[in-house]
Amino acid sequence: MSTDKPSSRRSGFYNLAIEERIQQLDPEGHLPAEVIANLTGESALTLDQADHMIENVVGMHSLPLGIGLNFIINGREVLVPMVVEEPSVVAGASYMAKLARIMGGFRASTTPPEMIGQMQLLDLADLEAAKKAVLAKKEKLLQAAAEIDPILKKLGGGPRDLEVREITESPIGPFLVLHLIYDVRDAMGANAVNTACERLAPMIEELTGGRVHLRILSNLANRRLARAECVIPLEALAFGDYSGEQVRDGIIEAWAFAAADPFRAATHNKGIMNGVDAVVLATGNDWRAIEAGAHSFAVKNGHYTSLSVWGKDEAGNLVGSLEMPMAVGIVGGATKVHPTARAALELMGIKSASELAEIIVSVGLAQNLAAIRALATEGIQRGHMELHARQVAIAAGAQGDQIEQIAKQMINEKTVRIDRAEELLKETNE
Repeated sequence: MSTDKPSSRRSGFYNLAIEERIQQLDPEGHLPAEVIANLTGESALTLDQADHMIENVVGMHSLPLGIGLNFIINGREVLVPMVVEEPSVVAGASYMAKLARIMGGFRASTTPPEMIGQMQLLDLADLEAAKKAVLAKKEKLLQAAAEIDPILKKLGGGPRDLEVREITESPIGPFLVLHLIYDVRDAMGANAVNTACERLAPMIEELTGGRVHLRILSNLANRRLARAECVIPLEALAFGDYSGEQVRDGIIEAWAFAAADPFRAATHNKGIMNGVDAVVLATGNDWRAIEAGAHSFAVKNGHYTSLSVWGKDEAGNLVGSLEMPMAVGIVGGATKVHPTARAALELMGIKSASELAEIIVSVGLAQNLAAIRALATEGIQRGHMELHARQVAIAAGAQGDQIEQIAKQMINEKTVRIDRAEELLKETNE
């Protein structure tokens, strides 16, 4: 196991004061002070910076940034920044990572960073003839696409293939779709792919006599996949009155529900995305693109199903895996503009987009396990409500020690509501 970074185990981290947690992010002082300042918000995104990112800026909107603990990914210890507003996500993923590290943590991999650029080809007299014309000049078209971005070419990226699909039925009748397969290296790739499609469009029109209409990247990045798997020892699954076998079998039964039923699969996959989106947001990547790719990929076999798979090995241990599109980058866009995103990448020691994708998919698998373990045993509400009760207490106006006092009372009463929090706060202040 690699020892190039301190352990991601932080015993009692939750009980520390915020200042103490910050100090534990880099106990040996290897990170520049500005990285820590950016993570904590002390030197976060300014209004001026924001004004150059989107239109009509009038202010900022903040979300909590927590740290996913205990992660070992491909033998490397990783502290994972997670931006999310939902209680129990960071804690759940961290605890499952703690169980996974017993057997070495998560093993993850990625396919080459190939994105798909689509060109919609309309007004064709003969679709088959147009298809043959494009394929006959495929090499010439790929050579032209290779010269569009000399920097990407120097880095080893660029066009890899050109495919032609025929849409036989649509509201406007049949047409062709060209797929430009484009290796974008460490970028998310939207700008590079869209530019390449724009430049090839006139050549396609001249070859076919048709009209290239839409020229746009596809977020179904089914050629740019990230995979993660983990093994949880049977004995580590036992807790309270639940045996390891009961927990394992309950998790597999819960997964089977999601594998077979799209209504359950939607919520099951949402649990995966709780972890995935949190890291995507923290690193300044496009979480909408990741969401779109994930859910469309979940229909790859003709019906919407679970993105993850859970089962058991010969020794009876729980085994899980997750495969999904992961079009993330570490160059360009908000990843370079947003100071917190840059700090998040530096904290994780990210050197490539593939490495980032491997971390994200591992967090997604951990969060999936946390959710279905809770559902299959004591129910999702127990742990979730403990954190939710604090939020309700704060919303009612509780401050300081009142927050924990009122939250605990509501949990004991099993009545976590704003009206009850207000009543308890009134009683406390009398």
